[in-house]
Amino acid sequence: MYTNQVDCLTRNFEHLGVPVVHLFADPCVTVGTERREVPEGSKQLLAFVAVRRRRVERRQAAGTLWPLGDEGRAAGNLRSALWRLRRVGINVLTADKWSLVLRAEVLVDLHLMEQWATRLIEGRATEQDLTISPWVADALDLLPGFYDDWAVMERERVRQRILHALEALSEKLAAAGRFADAVEAAMLATSAEPLRESAQRALIKAHAAEGNLTEARRSYRAYHDLLRRELDVVPSSDFAASLGIPDFVSRLSSSRLSLYPLAAPIT
Repeated sequence: MYTNQVDCLTRNFEHLGVPVVHLFADPCVTVGTERREVPEGSKQLLAFVAVRRRRVERRQAAGTLWPLGDEGRAAGNLRSALWRLRRVGINVLTADKWSLVLRAEVLVDLHLMEQWATRLIEGRATEQDLTISPWVADALDLLPGFYDDWAVMERERVRQRILHALEALSEKLAAAGRFADAVEAAMLATSAEPLRESAQRALIKAHAAEGNLTEARRSYRAYHDLLRRELDVVPSSDFAASLGIPDFVSRLSSSRLSLYPLAAPIT
């Protein structure tokens, strides 16, 4: 089931020597099969420009990345970061007096992963898209160790996009009869965000689609208990009804293993 989605998308470019910026885990750049490490003082600049798909003003980049001190010092730090990149042979940015932008031919793993997510969410997924890449877990925690506001916001935006994609992937895999893969996709989403109702719904539906009502009930109970413990509520009857599984609610209610009623907030 696991394939490296990013590698699949970039493999055709290796023989052309197309640079790829990797933002999952520690930022680096590959050119063909060669890996080039990004200098510590240049990582934030490369990441800041790479997550965008447009030209960035030098003043904006410098002010965002080096907010302490005056503009002259920030501009000097930016020039130093650019020089370090060039010194180690990472020539992926085009810089003029006013702005910075990724070179047109440069690929970014984040952008490729987002394209995969978008195809799933919009219902345009190809057969190749119906796989779970090991990069997905890293994508859910984009740029670990970066705590500036711009990085935190980008991390959360990407996280939400990937979670929606995993839920859509689980549904498509279940519809195709690939139940084990459907459960795995949903479990990735629930592991990343255990309280996320739509992810839990995808997991329960994947179990039920395979006919494993015991597993579906176990997943429901685990979610029920988590909500009770963390938020002092239980899943609403609307949540159970939204599963679209005939008799699911009545089977849960009548089960000797069901610990709590299936309705509403605890009062």
